[in-house]
Amino acid sequence: MKTAAVKPAFNVDELRAQFPILKELVHGKPLVYFDNAATSQKPRRVIKAESAYYATINANVHRGVHTLSTKATEAQEAAREIVRKHINAKHAHEIIFTSGTTAGINLAAASLGQLLLKKGDEVVISGMEHHSNIVPWQLACERHGATLKVIPITDSGEWDLKQVPFSGKTRILAISHVSNTLGTINPVKKLIAQAKKQGIVTVVDGAQAIAHLNVNVQDLGCDLYAFSGHKAYGPTGIGVLYGRDELLERMPPWQGGGEMIDTVTLIQSTWAKLPFKFEAGTPNIAGIIGLGKAIRWMEDYDKAVMARHEHALLQHATKELLAIDGLRIIGTAKEKVGVISFVIDPSSASGSGVHHYDLGTLLDQQGIAVRTGHHCTQPLMDRFGVSGTTRVSFACFNSMEEVDTMVAALKKAIKMLR
Repeated sequence: MKTAAVKPAFNVDELRAQFPILKELVHGKPLVYFDNAATSQKPRRVIKAESAYYATINANVHRGVHTLSTKATEAQEAAREIVRKHINAKHAHEIIFTSGTTAGINLAAASLGQLLLKKGDEVVISGMEHHSNIVPWQLACERHGATLKVIPITDSGEWDLKQVPFSGKTRILAISHVSNTLGTINPVKKLIAQAKKQGIVTVVDGAQAIAHLNVNVQDLGCDLYAFSGHKAYGPTGIGVLYGRDELLERMPPWQGGGEMIDTVTLIQSTWAKLPFKFEAGTPNIAGIIGLGKAIRWMEDYDKAVMARHEHALLQHATKELLAIDGLRIIGTAKEKVGVISFVIDPSSASGSGVHHYDLGTLLDQQGIAVRTGHHCTQPLMDRFGVSGTTRVSFACFNSMEEVDTMVAALKKAIKMLR
């Protein structure tokens, strides 16, 4: 009888030792990295895997009979299987490698638009979407004469499920699993079930979910699910689009070139089998291998324990931040990952607000990396009547001491700016 592998205990200090960049100094101060929603840092295992590919294999995949090409192909396809298991897809050929979430959603919008949309049809998104889950659908709607409909956002930063604009003309639902700006964990499974009853194809932007939640695409019931490696401790320039094979078989390719063909004549071409129909050109092989290592690294730890640690960081930071005069958190949903967006409004004590850009600059001078601006969610900023926010986003390697350091630095910066 096989004994289940024992996962190592969650120790933040031991975890941090695996991330070389955390030893760096910024302006002479120890780096406090709170910009994980933009890109997470990489453990040594991932960095070594990419370097080892270039140093010992470095050949193209599926295109050669020589030893290096065979090794590269085996390493890439092993990573595809790692991804399949991690998100519980049925088949490895349902895993399509892309350059990131943006590319995955653009693939979905271009291909589904051609397959499903005609004049008068509707696509539904939500008001909290990243631009990458807005603009591709706008382009698809313009191309095919369809209309974009929007689920409104409540004052707490959640979907208003009483106003979901489904109709008999709705063909596609495209929604984010987790908000990159607010941290809101959305009830995607519930809305997908509702959409399926009406025959609506569902696309999920999982960029912010993959590092924090247990993603099970079969349990969610979605048709397509996109995410990036670089937000889940993996390399930049690599992502995944999962799709149900029945739907992927029907979808036309969105890019033409090498690898995605079966036969080519000067008159017409036929397409390769899945997943290669959607993987035109030389892939980011090193990135794919690195993504596989990043997922295996996450799987070494209990994700529920990681999530509890990140939630404790969120609770502590929220409490400390709300004690600051004039600070207002944008997005107060009951279910959140470790993301806090805030503004400094004029207060009775000071009478003046603070611009997020100035705040981010002064925090950087103290070694603290946060994100400022609209976070590629301008419609969401408009909804809350702000030009931008300061966003703090946590990862499993962050510590309570770092939260306290950030809060102290923030108070200092606000005092300088008021």
